[in-house]
Amino acid sequence: MWGALGFMYSDGTQAEWDRGASTTQDWTYWDTTTKTGFVEYAHQLGQDWQLKLSYNRRDIRNDERLFYATDLAGAGMDPVTGLGLQGYPWGGADTFTADLLSATFNGRFQMLGREHEAMFGISRSKSETVSSQYAGALCDGAPCGYIPMPAFPWPGDYIPEPVWGDLSVYSTSNERLKRAYGATRLSLTDRLKAVVGFNWAEYHRDGINYAVPFNQTERKTSPYAGLTFDFTPNLLGYVSYSDIYQPQSQSDADGVYLDPTKGSNYELGLKADWLDKRLLTTLAVFRAEQDGLATGAGYNDQGQFYYEGVDVESKGVEFEATGRVSDHVDVVFGYTALKLTGQDGEDTYRWVPRRTANFMVNGRLPAYTALSYGIGGRWQSEISNVESNGFTVRQGSYAVVNGFVAWDFVPNATLRLNVNNVGDEKYINTLRYSGYYGAPRHYTLSLNWRF
Repeated sequence: MWGALGFMYSDGTQAEWDRGASTTQDWTYWDTTTKTGFVEYAHQLGQDWQLKLSYNRRDIRNDERLFYATDLAGAGMDPVTGLGLQGYPWGGADTFTADLLSATFNGRFQMLGREHEAMFGISRSKSETVSSQYAGALCDGAPCGYIPMPAFPWPGDYIPEPVWGDLSVYSTSNERLKRAYGATRLSLTDRLKAVVGFNWAEYHRDGINYAVPFNQTERKTSPYAGLTFDFTPNLLGYVSYSDIYQPQSQSDADGVYLDPTKGSNYELGLKADWLDKRLLTTLAVFRAEQDGLATGAGYNDQGQFYYEGVDVESKGVEFEATGRVSDHVDVVFGYTALKLTGQDGEDTYRWVPRRTANFMVNGRLPAYTALSYGIGGRWQSEISNVESNGFTVRQGSYAVVNGFVAWDFVPNATLRLNVNNVGDEKYINTLRYSGYYGAPRHYTLSLNWRF
């Protein structure tokens, strides 16, 4: 399915569908072929230093025949007839190639009677993307456009596959990224440590996006620093600062790619170990400020979805516990509380859950260690989003629980049963651009034989 389900009726009420509902047609597909390769060389320079060289190559080819459904009028579907959506068939192909070469130099050194650590690196990457679409596709002998659809859900054979025209390039992009970075961990005292570092980047992008040429080059040096202090042998405190610099692939209303988002990130926390260092807990508060973060803004005059760069501040608190509570039981638990504020001072990005929790318990039966088990899951608070028509679509809080049982019936073979979404929870997986339902309860039985 290309796009998402429509959830809003014209009277402002929210629709609900079967989890198998789909806006697509039977002839659609999205085939992807990915080839990757790497080579790595490490050389020990004396006892304390190491040099590592690496090269990575990626080649991705996509071939797509897709069908999109949308509400162009912005009024929502009619709650009685189910009409109001239009469909749009599209076909295309694209290629992406990327090369990354890097060198890192790391080790230990002595200074002022103490041992310290350092790391330095350089890297250079380049990538090329060519995107094409089928021009002049015909539907029932006429040029394809937006097609009025019947009441949703509709059958998968309602729209025949178009007669596709010739492939034509609509977007090309060449990207180059040079980086130099370094960090050192300094032992200031037996209990006080410092981490300081930097990341220098030069980012360049040029090409054409829907007949709009672009040529962008930007350089940025981002420092980061942190301090750790051992209050006791079992309690450590830390504080850190880092810059945020992230190129973005979204474009504005004129088809020009947005500038990289920039900002700062601060974190303050405590780490404590318990039960003879078998259990580690972390409590942290954080704050991040990002300028020019790509945010969906609607459709331009050509019917293309575009973005605007907005300033967003996030802050919150996070707790995590992980370790072994007994000889046969491991646990993981995490909880995050978050607040997001937009440049107008109001709450923003409501599709991001403000409260999340995750847990995992796994172990082996003490009386029969060949049998292992596990249960885990995640919970999130309510999310919502205001769509372009002004209606608000919502998803209440929910939890998804997964479990497994495994049997090592011989020393080199394991039979494993996984059950995902044990409670068969029905939920919309995201509301950033509306979404679709998560998978219902499902099972996997696997045999792992080790030679």
